[in-house]
Amino acid sequence: MLTNAITGFAVACLERTGYFGAAFLMALESMIFPIPSEAVMPFVGFLVVDGKWNLELAILATSFGSIVGSLASYAMGYYGGKPFILKVGKYLLLNKHDLQRAEDFFNRRGGTLTLFISRFIPVIRHLISIPAGMGKMPLAPFLGATLVGATMWNSFLLVCGMYLREHWKVVQTYSHQLDFVVVAALVLFAIFFIKSRYKKAQPADL
Repeated sequence: MLTNAITGFAVACLERTGYFGAAFLMALESMIFPIPSEAVMPFVGFLVVDGKWNLELAILATSFGSIVGSLASYAMGYYGGKPFILKVGKYLLLNKHDLQRAEDFFNRRGGTLTLFISRFIPVIRHLISIPAGMGKMPLAPFLGATLVGATMWNSFLLVCGMYLREHWKVVQTYSHQLDFVVVAALVLFAIFFIKSRYKKAQPADL
């Protein structure tokens, strides 16, 4: 299966290249390469809990990789546009429908909060930097939302790996379900946030 092959590649890369490999894999994960964070970060947690890696350095390396990959995707969208993305993406198993979903998601909502929330949404998080670049989103808020969102998600999976060291298959089995739990929580937060902003914008009763 493709998933097993990707997982095997990720584990071998982590074991042979250390923190650099972790940064490299997460850079790929933040671009259009088919490498999910669920196939990388739990194994980083294994290395941490086994005493082979330092927790702070692991988080720093993977966050750095996420930033680099996201910036690369942002630049492709900013300078190359959709035709370039589709041309390159066909060699990397890019799903046109998934890209369109990410583009529609960003175009409907836009903004820093949207970019932050997208870092927790399956599929969307891999591609959201492209429409952000295509939409010429300012770089500073893009970097801020990407850093915070990616670090939180990476750390969450890393901690899952640490606590489930002896049951790593459970992580793989339920990581996608956890995706949707996080998404549901974020949707509820977004609804509460929008309602509170709407109420504040209403004129006071006379």
